[in-house]
Amino acid sequence: MERCNKIYIATSLDGFIADRNGGLDWLHNIPNPENSDFGFSEFISEVDAIVMGRNTFETVCKFDVAWPYTVPVFVMSSTMSEIPMPFRDKAELVWGKPVEIMEMLNGRGLNRLYIDGGITIQNFLANDLIDEMTVTTIPVLLGDGAPLFSDLEKPLDFELEKSEVILGQLVKTKYLRRRG
Repeated sequence: MERCNKIYIATSLDGFIADRNGGLDWLHNIPNPENSDFGFSEFISEVDAIVMGRNTFETVCKFDVAWPYTVPVFVMSSTMSEIPMPFRDKAELVWGKPVEIMEMLNGRGLNRLYIDGGITIQNFLANDLIDEMTVTTIPVLLGDGAPLFSDLEKPLDFELEKSEVILGQLVKTKYLRRRG
């Protein structure tokens, strides 16, 4: 199976994925009376595993819900020595550069990877390892926080696959990496 690394994330109008304090409350500013997951269930059914950074993993661990993932989770960290006890059966710690981690997971038959977390996404983009991006824009300006994107050595071309308005206010846009 051909590899496909994907992003599925929400951002503010000014490109932040968390506020200056790491908060995510702004993600829930738009009423969602039907509790839509905005297509996340369909998206997650199309991936073999998740690769996320330590900050994202720690944030997910603090959610007051049952473990939200049905696929294996791999946590990239240069500072963690082990996964905390309550989550050891839910996630595995991995070290290395994005290409090394991707190749290791591909070697395990995990070819469709969901890449999550700001720095992790930035590192995969810097190595041109992202094939598909689904970005939902929330109509709020945060002014500061954790940026989705960072500097790149060279431009990466993507093409629009589709865009849709959700709840009359959010814009969900899917892009595919254009290569050669």
